[in-house]
Amino acid sequence: MLQTRVIAPAANAHQSPLLIKSLLLSGARYERTREIVYRDQLRFSYPTLVERIARLANVLTEAGVQAGDTVAVMEWDSHRYLECMFAVPMLGAVLQTVNVRLSPEQILYTMNHAEAKFVLINSDFVPVFNAIAPHLQTVQKTILLTDGEAKSAELFNLVGEYENLLAAASPSYAFADFDENSVATTFYTTGTTGNPKGVYFTHRQLVLHTMALATTTGSLDSIRLMGTDDVYMPITPMFHVHAWGMPYVATMLGIKQVYPGRYEPELLVELFKREKVTFSHCVPTILQMVMGTKAAQGLNFNGWRVIIGGAALTRSLYLRAKECGIQLTAAYGMSETCPIVSCAYVNEELLAASEDQQINYRIKAGVPVALVEVAIMDSEGNHLPADGHTQGELVLRSPWLTQGYFREPEKSAELWENGWMHTGDVATLDELGYIDIRDRIKDVIKTGGEWISSLELEDLISRHAAVREVAVIGVPDPRWSETPFALVVLHEGKSLDAKGLQEHLLPYVEEGRINKWGIPRQIAVVSEIPKTSVGKLDKKLIRVEVAKWQADNSDCLSSV
Repeated sequence: MLQTRVIAPAANAHQSPLLIKSLLLSGARYERTREIVYRDQLRFSYPTLVERIARLANVLTEAGVQAGDTVAVMEWDSHRYLECMFAVPMLGAVLQTVNVRLSPEQILYTMNHAEAKFVLINSDFVPVFNAIAPHLQTVQKTILLTDGEAKSAELFNLVGEYENLLAAASPSYAFADFDENSVATTFYTTGTTGNPKGVYFTHRQLVLHTMALATTTGSLDSIRLMGTDDVYMPITPMFHVHAWGMPYVATMLGIKQVYPGRYEPELLVELFKREKVTFSHCVPTILQMVMGTKAAQGLNFNGWRVIIGGAALTRSLYLRAKECGIQLTAAYGMSETCPIVSCAYVNEELLAASEDQQINYRIKAGVPVALVEVAIMDSEGNHLPADGHTQGELVLRSPWLTQGYFREPEKSAELWENGWMHTGDVATLDELGYIDIRDRIKDVIKTGGEWISSLELEDLISRHAAVREVAVIGVPDPRWSETPFALVVLHEGKSLDAKGLQEHLLPYVEEGRINKWGIPRQIAVVSEIPKTSVGKLDKKLIRVEVAKWQADNSDCLSSV
């Protein structure tokens, strides 16, 4: 170990821990009149936000919440969620953001596994909660969240309704200092098999992540995304990696924030127009849904900057959004990474290139952000060259990566094998530092002794004028081990069959983008492609459905 110089601080010097409470105070100092907006129902200033968080802390303390307790939240994206993101961890308790789109059985598992003692429940989820309540092992009390409807419900050990409780609570609270390595949040990520896995983050990790995210979104001029004069509206569920950490950044900077509640595409467009939203983030399917609404037709979204993550950003979606006036920026992360790892950045060298070449880089996973170290490894743990061609598993190091899976030591050891976090993603690194995600390891199509990227195929197929949405998987093949199979959703009034798709892809074979074995010989034209609870393509379910279709010789299959 290096023999470095360490100087003891003065006896009376204050040792400032990195705590979430420090992120709250600056927003009100910067912009006292900026608003927190909830749908068309409520708006208030930053000083009021600070006061409401103090009131919530008093409510929770009176209810019996203590440091170390887990407080679960079942809620849509709202001002209340934002208040919980601060008040709960600022008490030293752990905030569990419950994925309300999981099955009741999975929700039950996550709350029992996290040992949740208190639950804040939106009235929409009362039936789900009541159904699992008899099987909850640690929950002691509940709080009801409502939007002005009848402020009562049949709930287990109900303390009261959120707004009524806040109105009766003190508007000030003396939040204590404590160890910055205390766990602040936890949530559960679903895998392809088994139960959801719990990831967790400390105060220190969340503060450092917030700083890095603020730098990335506000200081990189080629992708300037969010500053103090912007208006922020999340279109990523707040239960999913703290809405990618953006609410912490927005609150720290005193930015106007607009919370849409339950996602209704027409309302999202209305909020964009009325509140003059300039910055959002979402997965591709949500953006496609917004752009496809009646309210969006003919609307100029000029000035709206949107980070796309959770799934690959295709060239066709990038160009379609650009036609609508939307600037898209690709970013990469995962539940285990808090989530920011990289963001598309166009340096001086690329700015001198053609626009077409620039787009190639704007839709990649991007360059690692500050304080993130990346590498690619083979299956033996050997580092591979960053030459833009050699593929391997992307592995990471950073101060804010989860240190393991809660109460699952074996899976935690697998996650951190060889001292690097393993992403499960196949990627390349190039000489410019760009990460190019080629596929999930489990989704790579193995055919004829070669690996074919399902993401690459999806990007190329999406460029066909008839295709609105596409998913590609590998299906068993007696000769080639696997062969690509495509599900496509078409634009209204359009048609496409396997022969037409083959003709569309042949030029990319001639260019060397894909080999001839990468052309799907079968496609299914469907009205909808299965999605996960956070809007990603659900390839696990897609494989099940495709196998069933093939077994049934469904008429929806087209072959060449």
